[in-house]
Amino acid sequence: MNAERVVAGPSLAGDTAAMTGMATAPATTVLRAQDYRRMRWKNGAGWTSEVFRCPDADDWNWRVSLAEVETDAPFSTFPGVERALVLLEGEGMRLRFDDGDVRDLLPPCGMQRFAGERPLVGQLVDGPSRDFNLMWKRGHADVQLWRRPLAGAMVLFADPGETWVAHLLAGQAHFPGLAGPGVMAPGDTAILRGHRVRTRFALDGAGELLLARVVEQGEV
Repeated sequence: MNAERVVAGPSLAGDTAAMTGMATAPATTVLRAQDYRRMRWKNGAGWTSEVFRCPDADDWNWRVSLAEVETDAPFSTFPGVERALVLLEGEGMRLRFDDGDVRDLLPPCGMQRFAGERPLVGQLVDGPSRDFNLMWKRGHADVQLWRRPLAGAMVLFADPGETWVAHLLAGQAHFPGLAGPGVMAPGDTAILRGHRVRTRFALDGAGELLLARVVEQGEV
């Protein structure tokens, strides 16, 4: 499913609000950038800021984090896990896999997806980089990821077992009609979880964001 089919503008909101069997009071959580748990890598080559994991346990099914890469270093391996990296800041990084495959993560917002068990070394192009890191276990979740502009209203729909992750890259955003979440600033992340019926989420603002659609599979 492409982004245009699942991310709609304001014209869709009026038509869908009257649909039966749809939740209109979604579970919306905004995670603030200053509250992310920041941890030094064991090899000393960088930092990880953990944004969210599901479930909230060491044995997670999917996980969102931010990586600050300070020097060339091998990546940790994650057997059975798919990974997606998006460049957020810096001049980029070259991913050199042990099997000879080479991929570049370059500005603006370069994106690469690969299997977590593949050994590789990350080589910085010119100075430190900062990356968005999304990981999910095969058979437990499936993920689609897009970089999208935000210009006014955006409506997202989540079926049961689906979650949207919205990471704000630039600008500001808010959820009309919801007092709790408040205004999102760059670096903040919203977690939008579906109910037992199809759920409608309304986001408004101006800027740019990363959108991930997570579909949970099997036992979660």
